[in-house]
Amino acid sequence: MIAATAIAVSVFVSFQVASELMDRKLRATAEAQLHADSRVLAANADRAGLAQVPLPPYPGTGRLVRVILPGGSTRTPVGQPALPPVSEDARRVVQGAAPDLLESTDWNDGYRVYTLRVGDGAVQVADLADDSPINEFGFGMLLIGLFCVAGGALVGRTVARTGLAPIDRLTAAAVHVAQTRNLDADIPDEGGGEIRRLTQSINDMLTALRDSRQSQRLLAEDAAHELKTPLTSLRLNVELLIRLDRRGTLESALPAASRSRLLHDLGAQLAELSTLATELTEVARGDVSDESTELIDLADVVVAAATRARSRMPDIEVMLDVSSVWVSGRPAALQRAVLNLIDNAGKWSPADQPVQVRLLTEGAWALLEVDDAGPGIDAADVPRVFDRFYRADSARALPGSGLGLSIVRRVVDAHGGRTGVARSARGGALLQVSLPAASPPSASKWSAAGDDTAVR
Repeated sequence: MIAATAIAVSVFVSFQVASELMDRKLRATAEAQLHADSRVLAANADRAGLAQVPLPPYPGTGRLVRVILPGGSTRTPVGQPALPPVSEDARRVVQGAAPDLLESTDWNDGYRVYTLRVGDGAVQVADLADDSPINEFGFGMLLIGLFCVAGGALVGRTVARTGLAPIDRLTAAAVHVAQTRNLDADIPDEGGGEIRRLTQSINDMLTALRDSRQSQRLLAEDAAHELKTPLTSLRLNVELLIRLDRRGTLESALPAASRSRLLHDLGAQLAELSTLATELTEVARGDVSDESTELIDLADVVVAAATRARSRMPDIEVMLDVSSVWVSGRPAALQRAVLNLIDNAGKWSPADQPVQVRLLTEGAWALLEVDDAGPGIDAADVPRVFDRFYRADSARALPGSGLGLSIVRRVVDAHGGRTGVARSARGGALLQVSLPAASPPSASKWSAAGDDTAVR
């Protein structure tokens, strides 16, 4: 319909313009011919006289002529149809009071009359106004327009159906995926241009959904596996307490020291479950966060994380050597990552050896290093240190879920940074995080908190 309407409008406008141009051209041609014929007749009348100039018999078609004598009478060829009476304007031409005159009566059925003064009289040449060429042209344009409109509608319908066929198939495939929840059924890549890009985009979306579903499935399976051990231990200890309490032998079977140790184990298991639940929530959220990105001093984030770590590990000393480095990031997420690094180091560091945290600028990067004096990381475990739920054989007996360092890598990756593992100078593990450094908010603030500023 749009194509047909556009063609109809185009044909109508073209017809109007062409008709106007043709009308002007026909008028100009007819007037030029009248001028030429009147001058020929005037030349003959000037030689022979108005009363004696020969007027051949009217042949039935062609020009009409008339001679106006000085007294106002007229002469016309034999058999010629009567012309309209001499007008007042024509009489003024005969009297010499007006220049040559072209008069036109009604264009549809009247005459065009050209009056040219000769001596004391005048000659007139006229033709019958004929608009048949315009009518024939208009009829032809009408037929052409109708043909073009019909053809345009047919072609437009065909093109629309052909162009929308891939959309229909794409819609049917998308509906099928939505109804069956089968994300493995890729939509056939067909068509071209925008259709192909749309199909590829939907297939990419399905691939992302499949990966997301697979990640959720793996997360659920890993979480179930990690929850099994602390829940089993917790259930056995609680069942033991309930069974002894029912028998009334709780105090005799479990001395005070044993009960205290059992309750301590229960508390540790509950704390481990709480930590695991928190970390599972962090992992399940992925990169979804309502926290906005802002320009922050990473030193403030590290100091805040160290303060929280000291309250959680009162027996482990945390030493800071940090310089002011500005980065663009999410403060809470970065603090969580730094806290996980310090917590991990605190599990391995001996009680008499502090966890050392250093923050410095290295080229265009902000470099954070956390090292401990523990046994270090085996070469076989280095590639998987930041993997989700991965725990080295030597760490299985320690509290933790294997999620802390995976959260660190996810946060660092989201900020365009890098993670690394090396051996500390003290023999333990050296975990490194590099983040793109940013310009400070103002020169004055940068100078006030420059590279020489350290927090111990």
